[in-house]
Amino acid sequence: MQMLLSLSMERRFIYTPMDTNILFLIIIGALVGVTSGYLGSFMVLKRMSLVGDALSHVALPGMAIALTFHQDPMLGAFLALTLAVIGIWYIGEKTKIYSEALVGVFFTASLALGLLVTPEPELLEVLFGNLEKIGLTDGMITVLSAFIIIVVTRLISDRLLLGVVSEDLAHSTGIKVSIMNLVYLILVGLVVALGVKFVGTLLMGALVIVPAVAAKNIAHGIRQYQIIASVLGMLSVVIGIVLSTFLGISSGPTVVLVSIFFFIVSYMLKKKS
Repeated sequence: MQMLLSLSMERRFIYTPMDTNILFLIIIGALVGVTSGYLGSFMVLKRMSLVGDALSHVALPGMAIALTFHQDPMLGAFLALTLAVIGIWYIGEKTKIYSEALVGVFFTASLALGLLVTPEPELLEVLFGNLEKIGLTDGMITVLSAFIIIVVTRLISDRLLLGVVSEDLAHSTGIKVSIMNLVYLILVGLVVALGVKFVGTLLMGALVIVPAVAAKNIAHGIRQYQIIASVLGMLSVVIGIVLSTFLGISSGPTVVLVSIFFFIVSYMLKKKS
């Protein structure tokens, strides 16, 4: 009996691979959360929340094809998203079809195609994310990409915000609104590609949208709004990773539920103020 008890105590303090990687996952996840919240703040202001959600599903066929050829699904997701974004932007510029309608077409086509071609063993991983598949290379790519996203978004933020206020005014000051929108959508595609391994294609859109919506409930001013959205995005991923790791549950739904919790709290604070 004593031997069994001692073995039980020893097993309790043995670190698993997930335990040794938890700090690494938290750091990488925090970067994904910060960039998601930051880009999401512009998306909410531009009233493109549904576009952000639909774009996350466009990653599915790209990930499926990458898995089929034994390549990194993050790369497949980014290529699929980039092609979709350019296609949506180009068709939107050449026709009078609303961008929301175009995204809806790309979304349904991508989801149907992705479900058909995704290998069945990896389907749940693609849809809901898998922390165990995040390696050192993914981490390095995430760090570099997050830096690029934040710097580029900061450089074009004033022009994006002016376009939100009035596209006519932005045009009159020499801003090429359509080019700004294309750059912004490519950045959104990149952050979605970074986050699919954490929350999956079905739920990544929520990570871009929900922290930004929650921040809007309690922020006073644009600068504060962007900071709070970034912080809530970071906390959603970090807390979600910690909870999912120690409770042994899926990371994707956990991260999203944490962000929903922040939204509920922010809504209650807004009602009281």
